[in-house]
Amino acid sequence: MALTAQHKDSEFAIGDTVSVVQEVKEGDKTRKQSFEGIVISIKGKGENKSFTVRRIGAQKVGIERIFPLAAPTIEKVQVVRKGLRGTRRAKLYYTREQSQREIEKIYSRAKRREKSKAAKKTQKAQKT
Repeated sequence: MALTAQHKDSEFAIGDTVSVVQEVKEGDKTRKQSFEGIVISIKGKGENKSFTVRRIGAQKVGIERIFPLAAPTIEKVQVVRKGLRGTRRAKLYYTREQSQREIEKIYSRAKRREKSKAAKKTQKAQKT
Protein backbone atom coordinates (compact mmCIF):
# COMPACT_ATOMS: atom_id res chain seq x y z
CA MET A 1 0.00 0.00 0.00
CA ALA A 2 1.82 3.05 -1.26
CA LEU A 3 0.59 6.50 -0.31
CA THR A 4 3.31 8.49 -2.07
CA ALA A 5 5.35 8.12 -5.24
CA GLN A 6 8.28 9.94 -6.76
CA HIS A 7 8.95 10.59 -10.43
CA LYS A 8 12.35 12.14 -11.11
CA ASP A 9 12.35 15.23 -8.86
CA SER A 10 8.63 15.59 -8.08
CA GLU A 11 6.84 13.74 -5.30
CA PHE A 12 3.08 13.26 -5.26
CA ALA A 13 0.56 11.35 -3.18
CA ILE A 14 -2.96 9.99 -3.08
CA GLY A 15 -5.52 12.77 -3.41
CA ASP A 16 -3.16 15.22 -5.13
CA THR A 17 -4.25 16.84 -8.35
CA VAL A 18 -1.43 16.27 -10.84
CA SER A 19 -0.65 17.12 -14.43
CA VAL A 20 1.13 14.29 -16.26
CA VAL A 21 3.04 15.36 -19.38
CA GLN A 22 3.55 12.43 -21.72
CA GLU A 23 5.29 12.15 -25.07
CA VAL A 24 3.02 10.60 -27.70
CA LYS A 25 4.37 9.20 -30.95
CA GLU A 26 2.08 9.30 -33.99
CA GLY A 27 3.71 7.87 -37.08
CA ASP A 28 7.05 9.63 -37.42
CA LYS A 29 6.04 12.70 -35.40
CA THR A 30 6.05 13.16 -31.63
CA ARG A 31 4.05 15.56 -29.51
CA LYS A 32 3.48 16.26 -25.82
CA GLN A 33 0.14 15.55 -24.24
CA SER A 34 -1.00 16.62 -20.78
CA PHE A 35 -3.48 14.73 -18.60
CA GLU A 36 -4.63 16.50 -15.45
CA GLY A 37 -6.65 14.87 -12.69
CA ILE A 38 -6.74 13.50 -9.15
CA VAL A 39 -4.51 10.58 -8.15
CA ILE A 40 -6.89 7.88 -6.90
CA SER A 41 -4.40 5.03 -6.40
CA ILE A 42 -0.73 4.13 -6.31
CA LYS A 43 0.12 0.44 -6.69
CA GLY A 44 3.22 -1.72 -6.75
CA LYS A 45 6.78 -1.55 -5.47
CA GLY A 46 10.02 -0.27 -6.94
CA GLU A 47 10.16 -0.42 -10.74
CA ASN A 48 6.65 -1.87 -11.02
CA LYS A 49 4.93 1.10 -9.40
CA SER A 50 1.99 2.61 -11.25
CA PHE A 51 -0.56 5.29 -10.45
CA THR A 52 -4.11 5.95 -11.60
CA VAL A 53 -5.28 9.47 -12.47
CA ARG A 54 -8.96 10.34 -12.86
CA ARG A 55 -10.52 13.43 -14.35
CA ILE A 56 -13.97 14.49 -15.43
CA GLY A 57 -14.10 14.92 -19.20
CA ALA A 58 -16.63 16.34 -21.61
CA GLN A 59 -20.30 15.78 -20.79
CA LYS A 60 -19.38 14.86 -17.18
CA VAL A 61 -17.86 11.49 -18.15
CA GLY A 62 -15.11 10.19 -15.88
CA ILE A 63 -11.80 9.32 -17.58
CA GLU A 64 -9.14 7.23 -15.84
CA ARG A 65 -5.63 6.48 -17.04
CA ILE A 66 -3.05 4.20 -15.47
CA PHE A 67 0.54 5.39 -15.81
CA PRO A 68 3.55 3.16 -15.08
CA LEU A 69 5.93 5.26 -12.98
CA ALA A 70 9.04 4.06 -14.81
CA ALA A 71 7.62 4.65 -18.31
CA PRO A 72 10.12 6.45 -20.57
CA THR A 73 7.28 8.36 -22.28
CA ILE A 74 6.36 10.28 -19.11
CA GLU A 75 8.29 13.54 -19.18
CA LYS A 76 7.16 15.06 -15.88
CA VAL A 77 4.52 14.93 -13.19
CA GLN A 78 3.57 18.31 -11.74
CA VAL A 79 1.58 18.64 -8.53
CA VAL A 80 -1.15 21.21 -9.13
CA ARG A 81 -2.89 20.86 -5.77
CA LYS A 82 -2.02 18.97 -2.59
CA GLY A 83 -4.54 16.62 -1.03
CA LEU A 84 -2.70 13.90 0.97
CA ARG A 85 -3.49 15.37 4.37
CA GLY A 86 -7.20 15.32 3.50
CA THR A 87 -7.43 11.69 2.45
CA ARG A 88 -8.57 9.02 4.85
CA ARG A 89 -7.96 5.97 2.67
CA ALA A 90 -5.18 4.50 0.56
CA LYS A 91 -7.35 4.08 -2.55
CA LEU A 92 -9.87 6.74 -3.53
CA TYR A 93 -12.12 4.54 -5.67
CA TYR A 94 -15.15 5.88 -3.80
CA THR A 95 -14.71 9.19 -5.67
CA ARG A 96 -16.03 7.53 -8.83
CA GLU A 97 -19.59 7.82 -7.54
CA GLN A 98 -19.17 11.27 -5.97
CA SER A 99 -19.87 14.69 -7.40
CA GLN A 100 -17.18 17.31 -7.85
CA ARG A 101 -18.51 19.16 -4.82
CA GLU A 102 -18.09 16.10 -2.59
CA ILE A 103 -14.56 15.54 -3.91
CA GLU A 104 -13.66 19.11 -2.94
CA LYS A 105 -14.09 18.07 0.71
CA ILE A 106 -10.75 16.24 0.42
CA TYR A 107 -9.01 19.55 -0.20
CA SER A 108 -10.99 21.46 2.44
CA ARG A 109 -10.04 18.78 5.01
CA ALA A 110 -6.40 19.15 4.00
CA LYS A 111 -6.56 22.93 4.46
CA ARG A 112 -8.26 22.56 7.83
CA ARG A 113 -5.64 20.09 9.07
CA GLU A 114 -2.81 22.35 7.92
CA LYS A 115 -4.37 25.35 9.68
CA SER A 116 -4.85 23.45 12.94
CA LYS A 117 -1.31 22.08 12.75
CA ALA A 118 0.08 25.60 12.25
CA ALA A 119 -2.03 26.92 15.13
CA LYS A 120 -0.73 24.20 17.45
CA LYS A 121 2.86 25.06 16.51
CA THR A 122 2.35 28.75 17.30
CA GLN A 123 0.70 27.91 20.63
CA LYS A 124 3.58 25.65 21.52
CA ALA A 125 6.10 28.35 20.59
CA GLN A 126 4.29 30.94 22.68
CA LYS A 127 4.30 28.69 25.78
CA THR A 128 8.07 28.23 25.70
